[in-house]
Order: sequence, then C-alpha cells, then structure tokens
Amino acid sequence: MTFHPMPQAGEASPWAFPTPERDILPNGLTVLHCHRPGQRVVAVEVNLAAPLDAEPEGLDGVATIMARALSEGTDRHSAEEFAAELERCGATLDAHADHPGMRVSLEVPASRLPLALSLLADALRAPAFPADEVERLVGNRLDEIPHELANPGRRAAQELGRELFPAASRMSRPRQGTEETVRRIDADAVRAFYREHIRPAAATAVVVGDFTGLSLAELLAETLGAWTGPAAVARPAPPVTADDTGRVVIVDRPGAVQTQVLIGRVGPDRHDRVWPAQVVGVYCLGGTLTSRLDRVLREEKGYTYGVRAFGQVLRSTPEGTGVSLLAISGSVATDVTGPALEDTWQVLSTLAAGGLTDEERDAAVQNLVGVAPLRYETAAAVAATLADQVEQYLPDDHQAQLYARLAETGTVEATAAAVSAFPVDNLVTVLVGDASAIEAPVRALDIGEVKVVSG
Repeated sequence: MTFHPMPQAGEASPWAFPTPERDILPNGLTVLHCHRPGQRVVAVEVNLAAPLDAEPEGLDGVATIMARALSEGTDRHSAEEFAAELERCGATLDAHADHPGMRVSLEVPASRLPLALSLLADALRAPAFPADEVERLVGNRLDEIPHELANPGRRAAQELGRELFPAASRMSRPRQGTEETVRRIDADAVRAFYREHIRPAAATAVVVGDFTGLSLAELLAETLGAWTGPAAVARPAPPVTADDTGRVVIVDRPGAVQTQVLIGRVGPDRHDRVWPAQVVGVYCLGGTLTSRLDRVLREEKGYTYGVRAFGQVLRSTPEGTGVSLLAISGSVATDVTGPALEDTWQVLSTLAAGGLTDEERDAAVQNLVGVAPLRYETAAAVAATLADQVEQYLPDDHQAQLYARLAETGTVEATAAAVSAFPVDNLVTVLVGDASAIEAPVRALDIGEVKVVSG
C-alpha cells in the first residue's frame, strides 16, 4: 500500500472584515456594495425605515403583514407569476419587520442578478397588496399565535418584554402583533402603512458578491434606481425607558416537566465603548459549551442541556442612545428549578468577586476572532452584518474595528463588563413552568418579588 504524504498547511493570510463602497442613486436610495471574488451567489439586503413603533395604534403587526405581502404580486405580476419568476431565476426573497425597521433579503446566482433585481425593485416600487392575499396572510398570522404562546421560549420572551418596558412602549408588546390587533388588519391598512413609510430616500440597499462581468452601477440604476417616492421624513425615535428592578415572574404551566428560564435586563447599544469588552465577558459567561454557566449547570450539576448568555440590540439611534437586551436563557427540569437558579446567582456572584481567568478570556477571544473568516464565508453573512450596521447607525468599518477591539480586550475589562451586564440585584427572571412545583423554592431564594401569571 502506498501512502501519499500529508498535505502541508499553507502560510496564513491576513483577514479583515470587508469595508463596502457607498453610493447614492438619483432617487435618494443609499447603496453599499462589496465585490467578493468567487462569491457567485449575490446577496442583497434592503433596510426600510419602518420601525415597529411607527405602526398605528391598535394595528400591531401591520408591518409584519406588509413585509410578507411585498412578494404577493406587483403592478406587473400576480402573486403566482411573481413566485414563478423568482423560481425561474433561482432566487429567494424574504422580508421581516422588527423594532429597528423592515428588512428585505434577496439571494440569487450572479448570472441571474439583473432579473432578480428587477423583481425586487417591482416589489418595493409597486406592490399590489391584493385584498385576498392580505386576508390570507392575516389568517396565517392568526394561526401562528397559539403556537407561539404554547412555545415556552417564545412565551418567556413575550413576558420579559412586558415586564421590562412600560405598556405604552411598542417594545412591551409582541413584535408581530396579538390576536386582537392582527384581526383589525386589512389591505387598506397595509397600503396606508406602505405609503407612509416606504420610500427610496429612506432606504439603504446592501449588495455583496462577485460582480465580475456585471456593470453594477448601471444595473442598480435600471432597477432599484427606477423606484421613486417622496423625500425622506425625519422621524425621531421615542426614548426607551425600562424597569429592571430584581423580580421573578412565573408563567404557570400546570404539569410542565421542564421550566424555561429567561433572565434579562436592558443595556447599552453598540455605540457604547463598553460593547467590545461586554461581548468578550458575556461570551465567557455563557457563549459556548465551555462557558462558566454551562460548566456548572450542565457538566457539574446536570440540570440542563445548555444555558446561553447573550446581548441583542433592540433599537439604535444616531446619537447612540439605543438599547439592547442582555439575557441568560435555558431550560431545566422542574424539580431542580430552585437549585439551578441558586447556582446561576452563585456563578454571577463568584464572577463579581473573583473575576474571569486569563484562560477564559483567551479562549473567548480566539473563538470570537479566530472563527470570523469562516463566519463570513458567504455573501449573505457579509451583507446581513453590513445591513445591521446601517440599521444601527454605525460606520461602514465598524465590524472590522470591532474585531481589533475584541483582540485588545483584557481580562480585567471583560470581567468588569460582564459583571456590569448581569448585576445580581437588577435582573428580571421569567420562568415558564409548573407554578405549584417551583414557586416555593424560588421564593426561598429571595432574589426579588415573585408573582404568578396565567400561562
């Protein structure tokens, strides 16, 4: 048997997150484009300035229905024809609405980009919003709501939002609306929301992929550049207030064999100087299977299959006065809910008292920075991150600078940021489980006022 020599690794080449080029089309549409040789599937992300807090009172969910209806026919194609044209060019088109605004995502082979961009432009320029399709989408959304309420993770997230934010804040209510508000939505409401908020001068398109053989400037001018609309209207973001006084809410699910745990509070957005250190510190706490929370709750105690800590931006402003959600999430067996929470608080207290180790910091930085080239192998991953930057009013080179700051973050900085992110006296804990079994042991922990609500 002949053994061939093992291939040797080549010399490592430097990597940096790409910085896009920026243009503005005559219709006011801002375009960020990034040529990525070899990426023959082109990704397009369009940010639309239609945040959830712009929804009319009593019509929570209209932004979601409008986003879903964008591909349900235009002035040139019926819903069936539009779907067939997308399929013919091998493209996928998705849209969703969230607190910062609406996002439309397109992926297509580079060879079919002209046709796909034409379809995208039609969907943005002249969506039909046929009454029967809107009615169908409303029905679909109403069918989803009971399933979301039955899902412990989704139910916990809804309850945490209701606890953290005042009732008048859109952030306190489900992103995609409630049964009561969705039932009120019709085609007229969707068209009115579109007319009020969707215009090229208030939108940004991100295009990433291999543009070899394409005249991207001409192509964009012929497609997205043909979209017209009124001038952009400045819409100040309402101030965000929150109450993260330490307390516990039990969402009662009689007979549940597991308890869904969601512990959270609000924090700064990505403009804050602490963000890079917070990313490292929170990753050390609960970002991977080897993090502190997992080592204790999963490996040592066997309470759970996994616990995660994370930070998620909810809404940013140009002034950097936005807000993020800092949370710890997981599920445990019903009979160990009390001990699992006690150990979680012990981990947080130990972190505050003794700090992270250099080994924990080094492993976190290596995982966060070292895997970045793999994370951004696809055009879609790069486009989504660039669109996030636009949505959060960050400079075009923010992600590249972030990795440099992560690498420079020291153990002391990461510790201070993690402790600040999860102070033991200012955490709102939501438990979705059997109240009759978990209420007494949770009260005994004395981690805040405890109340029980219906599941």
